[in-house]
Amino acid sequence: MADEFETIARLLRPLTRGAPEALDLLDDAAVLPSRPGFDLILTKDALVEGVHFLSTDPLDVVARKLLRTNLSDLAAKGAEPFGYLLATAWRASDGWAEREAFAKGLALDGAAFDLRLLGGDTVSTTGPLVVSATLLGWVPTGGMVRRDGAKAGDLIVVTGTIGDGWLGLQGATGALPDPDGALTTRYRLPTPRLSLREALAHAHASADVSDGLIADVGHVARTSGLRATVDLETVPLSFAAAVWAEGRAERLATLATGGDDYEIVCAVAPERFDAFAAAAGMPVTVVGRFETGDGVEARFQGQTLALDRAGWRHGSQD
Repeated sequence: MADEFETIARLLRPLTRGAPEALDLLDDAAVLPSRPGFDLILTKDALVEGVHFLSTDPLDVVARKLLRTNLSDLAAKGAEPFGYLLATAWRASDGWAEREAFAKGLALDGAAFDLRLLGGDTVSTTGPLVVSATLLGWVPTGGMVRRDGAKAGDLIVVTGTIGDGWLGLQGATGALPDPDGALTTRYRLPTPRLSLREALAHAHASADVSDGLIADVGHVARTSGLRATVDLETVPLSFAAAVWAEGRAERLATLATGGDDYEIVCAVAPERFDAFAAAAGMPVTVVGRFETGDGVEARFQGQTLALDRAGWRHGSQD
């Protein structure tokens, strides 16, 4: 059985990367001085074995997915990542090798995204493996891009491609072929769109696409007191997703509600779109519009679709 204090000393302390705020993980708390001219942004996500990752997924990959899904929330707010707090509930079967693999994943992406471990907790459980991280980031004072700022007439703009996360889960479980593993990798290791920070200065609202494009557009619309319309034929797809969808409305709807894409969806005024696209540094696509009213509507070739669900909801599907 791996000892908690040995785990902290040998595996977790190096993840602080020498940050003085972490106090070498020798205390029950960290100290974070204020940063003049900036707001501190906090976000927290958890991953549960069998719900958010497969029991066969390598633990170094699980660790990296944990950081990346949280980083995606910071990316949507226009925040510069700083550090994180970590909680792990280890299974009885998790020994030193499993903990070491998990720590190696944290170290890899901690260096890649300039993150420091600031503290947390490690416990044991008789249930599935549960890991959680609270990420901290900085934005200039008053500069966080919220969900509730969309305005009637704004364009719905999304980065990258949609649907590969859902297809990747099907590939990982063997439900669909994934011969080169590219889609599975997209599901297991999403890319947080942190480079979008400059472009978000031109957006009224923003959210990451974790629950599904339709659901997350709906979150922005609801909190902004608006109605949203998404044209499914305009949703950007990878080559693999386009081949699978075959231009069929029901398959496009599946990709738009599947979740786990970790792209960013924004509300952008039409006159600011060119500036947004120029600053984004990656492909962005207009997929619809926010209007007065309420709810979210998915359309295909001008016809409204009745969707079985809008996307993922914790504890159920919506």
